Amino acid sequence: MSQLSTTPAIPDLAPPADPAPRRRFRVQRSTLSGLAPLVAVLALGGALTVANPRFIDPRSLSALADSAAPLAMLAIGATVVVLCGGIDLSIGALASLSSVLLAMWIPTLGSAAIPAVVATAAAAGLLQGVLHVVFRIPSFVVTLGGMTIFSAIALVISDAGTVPVTDTSVTKWAFDRIGDYIPTSVILVLVVVTLVTVVLRVTPVGTWIAAIGYTEPAARLAGLPVYPVKVAAFTLSGTTAGLAAVLLVARTYAGNPTMADSLLLPAVAAIVVGGTAITGGHGGLWRTMAGAIIVTMLRVGLSVVGVPSAYESILYGVLVIGAVAMTIDRSKVGVIK
Repeated sequence: MSQLSTTPAIPDLAPPADPAPRRRFRVQRSTLSGLAPLVAVLALGGALTVANPRFIDPRSLSALADSAAPLAMLAIGATVVVLCGGIDLSIGALASLSSVLLAMWIPTLGSAAIPAVVATAAAAGLLQGVLHVVFRIPSFVVTLGGMTIFSAIALVISDAGTVPVTDTSVTKWAFDRIGDYIPTSVILVLVVVTLVTVVLRVTPVGTWIAAIGYTEPAARLAGLPVYPVKVAAFTLSGTTAGLAAVLLVARTYAGNPTMADSLLLPAVAAIVVGGTAITGGHGGLWRTMAGAIIVTMLRVGLSVVGVPSAYESILYGVLVIGAVAMTIDRSKVGVIK
């Protein structure tokens, strides 16, 4: 009677691949990605210094930082929304509306007009966040509609004109300087971005935002407070839009229904150029600060080399497309629509 062979199969004795080199590569790539905005700032600064040696004059650098402050403030809250995987297209229109409200409220409220306007902008952001999560409307649609509504309200209440600030002392502090070269607007931006960063790093909120941005369904299954976090992100975006309006009114002594409309594309450019993935989950606020400096330096560079300002929007569009192409996480997007 024949016997079946019971010879055991020879196991694969090849050692498992060492994952350490792959981990080291990911760490190195992440480090390089984080340093890229800083390298770009230094490279642009060097190029502008060669083109115009007066660029590195302390007064010129102070003016550059002061010019970047409203843009950076506007982009702080919008960055958190993007980290959650959303987008806020209403920040420019909301800041314009806030500037009109501030100019109109100063005669009756005085200094209290500033917190009132910031609170109103925060409430507008809160409303958009609630509409987004409760009715499950894409953030793109909600904020696009919000942008139209805010612009229309600003035009109606201002009679489509500029509203002058009657008491300039209310906002003068936001256009002052500490010493000769440190703008108070920059100090305000640094305080806000530091506070938000501390909250994201010290509390679990930062981890929740990253998880929601990477994969929202998994974060929901894990029991994370997805909806409250997203609503809070939109509320913060509205708050920083209101603060950006204060900085803009401080330098123009007036509110205008289109004052900050032109800052939407530069703000988005600052976010993506700073390395925050438009698909969410990856990036940071300090990267956005570097992105705001880059965008402002590019605008200065265009004027230095004699390029008409009309070409700025073309440059910002190219920057946004190129930065998104480099930072988007294609593993999260099965089909590009």
